[in-house]
Amino acid sequence: MSLTSSLHIAQSALATSQIGLQVTSQNLANAATPGYTRQVALLQAVRGSVTDPFIIGSGVAIQEVRRQIDTALQSRLWNANSEEYNNAQQLNVFNQLEAILNEGTEYDLSSELSSFFNVWSEATTLLDSSSTVINQGKSIASFIKNMREDLLDQRQQIENQIDSQATQADALFAEIAQINSTISNSEIGETEASALRDRRDQIVTQLSQLVEITTVETNQGGYDVFIGSTPIVQGNRSRGITIDRQSQGGTVNVTLNTADNNDTLTVTSGSIGGLLNSRDGAIDETIEKLDQIASNLIFEVNKIHSTGINEDWLSTALGTLQISTANQSLPLNDPANRDLADLPYAPENGGFFVNIRNEDTGTSDQIWVPVDLDGIDTLGTASVADDTSAEDIRAAIDAIPGLTASFDPSGRLQIDAASGFSFSFSEDSSGVLATLGVNTFFQGIDSTDIAVRDDVTVMLGRLAPDGSFSANENANLLGQLGTQAINGLGGQNIEKFWSIQSQNVAVQAASARTQADAAFLVRQSLDNQRAGVSGVSIDEESINLLTFQRQYQGAAQVITAAQEMFDTLLTLV
Repeated sequence: MSLTSSLHIAQSALATSQIGLQVTSQNLANAATPGYTRQVALLQAVRGSVTDPFIIGSGVAIQEVRRQIDTALQSRLWNANSEEYNNAQQLNVFNQLEAILNEGTEYDLSSELSSFFNVWSEATTLLDSSSTVINQGKSIASFIKNMREDLLDQRQQIENQIDSQATQADALFAEIAQINSTISNSEIGETEASALRDRRDQIVTQLSQLVEITTVETNQGGYDVFIGSTPIVQGNRSRGITIDRQSQGGTVNVTLNTADNNDTLTVTSGSIGGLLNSRDGAIDETIEKLDQIASNLIFEVNKIHSTGINEDWLSTALGTLQISTANQSLPLNDPANRDLADLPYAPENGGFFVNIRNEDTGTSDQIWVPVDLDGIDTLGTASVADDTSAEDIRAAIDAIPGLTASFDPSGRLQIDAASGFSFSFSEDSSGVLATLGVNTFFQGIDSTDIAVRDDVTVMLGRLAPDGSFSANENANLLGQLGTQAINGLGGQNIEKFWSIQSQNVAVQAASARTQADAAFLVRQSLDNQRAGVSGVSIDEESINLLTFQRQYQGAAQVITAAQEMFDTLLTLV
C-alpha cells in the first residue's frame, strides 16, 4: 500500500467523522423535539483494490443516514393511540351521562317517581289533595322533560365534536398526501428526507388519535393510509372524508363516509369512533329508556285515572288525542291509521262501562261499550276490517240517553251530559279511554311532551263492581302503580325498570373507566418502547460525539505522519 493510499484512507475517515459529528449534533439538538426520530450514520468499509497484494482496504464511507425506527412497533403504537382515545372519549361521555342522571341522590328520577306515587297514597290525608297531586305530577313531568333536554344537549355536543374532528381528520389526510408528494420528489437513491418523514409520522399520530388507521409504505416512500379496508390516501391523492346523516324511522343515523363517492367507512376506534359509539349506544339508549318510562307512566296512570270518579260526576269530558277525519272511521288497530299506529302504546280488545246518572232522581244506569280489536272478522279470518274505530266509540256513547259525543274541530273526542245528567267510566279493560285521552291525568306520548292536563280534575274515587262509590280507591291504585308489573316494560315495574337502566349506565361507566386505564397503560408502554428505539439518549450521543472526535483526530494524525514521510522521501531525492 502506498503513502497515497494512506492519505486517501485518512481523508475518508475525516469526511466520515465530519458527517458522523453532524448526525450526532442533529440528534443532540433535537433531543427534546416532539416526534423526532434519532438518526444513525451507517458506516461501511471501502473494499481495497485487487491489485494490492494485501487487499487492506480503501477506507470508510457513509452508506446512508437512516432514521432509527421500528415500523412494526410504530404501527402498534398508532393502534394503541386509537384505542386510548376511543376509550377516553367514551369514558368522558359516561361521566357526563352519570352527572345528568344524578342517580343515588335526592334529585334523581327514582326519587321523583317515588314521590309521585307516594303523593297518591297520601292524598286521602292531605287537606288540599288535588293541588298537591297536580303539583307533584307537574314536577315529575318537568323533571323528565328537562332530563331529555339535557340528554339531547349532550348528544348535540357529541354531534358537534364529530363534525369538528372529522374536519380535522380530513385536513390531516390531505396533508399526508401532500407530504407523500414532497418526499417522493426529495429522496434520491438511499437518502431519506428525515424531517419530512418525522413530520408525516407526527401527522399520522394525530390522525390515529381521531380514527383507527393502517399505513402501507410504497416504493416511492409514500404512505397509503386506510380506514378499515378502504384506502383514503393513495400516493399524493386524498379521497377525503365527510360526515353523512340519514333520517330513518324517526332517528338520525350518523356515518363517516369518503368525500369523493360517499362510501361508508367502518369506524370502531379513535376519538371519532368513541363519539359515534357513545352517541348510538349510551346516549340514544338512555333517551329510548326515558321515553319508555314516560310513555308507560302516561298510559298506566291514565288507564286508572280515566275510570276514576269523585262524588261529583262528570258533566263534560274532552279527549287529548287528535284524530284526523279520515282516520276516525278506520279501526283503531289498522296500521293505516297513523294517528294511533304511531303511538308508543295501543288499546286492546275489551271494552268499558259508561255510567249515566240522573241528578234529579239520583238513579244511575251502566252501559257497556264493546271495543273489538281482536283482528279477526266475522268469518274467523285474520282481518281488522270490522274492528272498532274511534267513530264507533263516538256513536256508541252518543246513543246513550242523556249524553252527546262528537269530534271537535281538531279531531278530539268530546262528550257532554245533558242538563240534569252526569257520567263516569269504569272497568275499561281495553285502555281505549286512556288512549283517546278521556278523563286522563297526563297528556303527551313520551318524554318529549309529557305534561299534566291544564283542565285536569283529580279523580281519587272509583265505582266498585256493585256500583257503590269508594272515595279513595283510585288514589290507592295509583299509589301502588310504581310497584306493579307493566307489560310495556317487559313485566317490570316503573321504578325497577329505571333502576336497572341507571345501574346499567353505572356498570358501563365503570367498565369504560377500566378500559380507559388499561388502554393508557398499553399506549404508555409502547411509547416507552419507541423512545428506547427512536428517542435520543444524551449519554449515547455523547459517546458517539467522542468517538467521531477521536476518529477525526486519528485521521488527522495519519495525514500528518504521511506528510512527514513524504518530506523524508523528498530529502532523499
